[in-house]
Amino acid sequence: MHISVVYALPHEQFIEELDVPEACTVEQVIQMSQVLVKFPDIDLTVNKTGVYAKLVKLDYSLHEGERIEIYRAVPRKPRNAHASDDKKARIRAKKERQSHQS
Repeated sequence: MHISVVYALPHEQFIEELDVPEACTVEQVIQMSQVLVKFPDIDLTVNKTGVYAKLVKLDYSLHEGERIEIYRAVPRKPRNAHASDDKKARIRAKKERQSHQS
């Protein structure tokens, strides 16, 4: 059966087409591909996987022609990170004020 494995970085993409035995799982095909050799920072216990943009577990049984996608964590935008940190600080300050008033 024919399966694709894809992994994308901001300036590089990996695509490998494989012919694999029937009833292979996502994890088995990823192991068969060269993606883990080329990108040793991929950790299958951390990186999520999907088939055509739908999240699947590593034990998902593949079907002819499917494309495995390995997702990477997308860093937060600095503006969003600051906004989140500011909100947490406001919540902490409010809790402290409430505990002092009690």
